[in-house]
Amino acid sequence: MARSSSGIVAGLTVAALAAVGFLGYQASATAPAHPAQAAAPPAAAPSPVPSAQAADQAKPVAVPAESGTGSRVVYSVGQKRVWLVGESGQEPKSFPVKPSTAHPKPGTYLVNSRSGAVTGSDGVPIEHVVRFATADGVVVGFSSRVDGQTPEPDPNKKTGGIRMTRADGDAMWAFATINSKVVVVP
Repeated sequence: MARSSSGIVAGLTVAALAAVGFLGYQASATAPAHPAQAAAPPAAAPSPVPSAQAADQAKPVAVPAESGTGSRVVYSVGQKRVWLVGESGQEPKSFPVKPSTAHPKPGTYLVNSRSGAVTGSDGVPIEHVVRFATADGVVVGFSSRVDGQTPEPDPNKKTGGIRMTRADGDAMWAFATINSKVVVVP
């Protein structure tokens, strides 16, 4: 009896899997190639020339030659850009940042502190804070604003937050753990 029950269960399982597979196929075969989206407000007329920002993000930016070797975060104050340089042979991830008003001196540092979520020196809620230096009496580190904005810092305030988008902040958080090398170049 046990033998025939297991045969029935196996048969029912095969039939259920076949039905699910058929329904999945049927759904994909009848789905539109481009699903309709909710009505959005009319967009501005497209520009015939791509924006400079889109062009900058599309082409890779070379890691500064004077930034050392090995796995490291490279921060160029002048280019307002960060590179996450992994092991040899891996393509570095690079993205623009908004520098703080307090700039660390060129050199090599180590990540010495991290916080998942805090209030920044500018009073704004931030996340994925990766601290590595002190400049002008202010702690300096990479972070993302929780609201996703990346405005220019107030030049009248001493701040140490080098800001990036939330997606780039996620990448920084995953890459730059305690004692990771951070190289600051002009």
